[in-house]
Amino acid sequence: MSDPGGESHPTVADDALFRPVRAGNAFEDTVARLLQAIRLGIVAPGEALPAERDLAARFAVSRDTVREAIKSLADAGFVVSKRGRYGGTFVCETLPPRGVANAVEEAAQPHEEITAAEIDDVLGLREILETGGARASAARPLAAAERDMLWTRLQETAESPVEDYRRLDSRLHLTIAELAGSPSLVPLIADNRTRVNDLLDRIPLLDPNIAHSNQQHRAIVIAILTGDAELAESAMREHLDGSAALLRGFLS
Repeated sequence: MSDPGGESHPTVADDALFRPVRAGNAFEDTVARLLQAIRLGIVAPGEALPAERDLAARFAVSRDTVREAIKSLADAGFVVSKRGRYGGTFVCETLPPRGVANAVEEAAQPHEEITAAEIDDVLGLREILETGGARASAARPLAAAERDMLWTRLQETAESPVEDYRRLDSRLHLTIAELAGSPSLVPLIADNRTRVNDLLDRIPLLDPNIAHSNQQHRAIVIAILTGDAELAESAMREHLDGSAALLRGFLS
């Protein structure tokens, strides 16, 4: 994502999250957007956030707002600041556990009671966006670097410890969205994935489900890499149906 010195190398997914926030809630939206970038794996543990001046420009807020947001995240244990030539603001190697309440995360992304209709809305939109994204990714001629990135994301997810699984799972899904070739798709999937993760945080992370998800991820990625658009779409739909069944079973 970025060098220790704070020089950023933005991708489509970076741009999807580091975009202007709403003027009326600049501080809250800046905190929420930074949390989203960290939780979705756009900036991984140990990696540096873009420099304050770059964040201020990309969020269209003042540097004071960025500084206050970063301080709040540091106080909550998400980031740490380092001084010196290779200093900057870095994501902590160990993140606060999901679902553990703290003032910053609750303010930015509060857990509220959710209805069956709201669950259906989140999951319905996810199916529309992600099955289409998988099909579009498989239909595109991918460059060697794109193919390598997708395979790397698959391997990282498959080898992930439980505590990192949802972050790396999210990053794999965002990579598939990025490879679809439509920059406008990525922020839609990123926002939807944040809502999906809010639901997933309310249910147990089951070992058999992780193993099954990894098998399905592999099928999706192989379909994309071999250019089989129909198989990529159907494999993604099967994968999403499994997650949706668990969520509805636990939450409805």
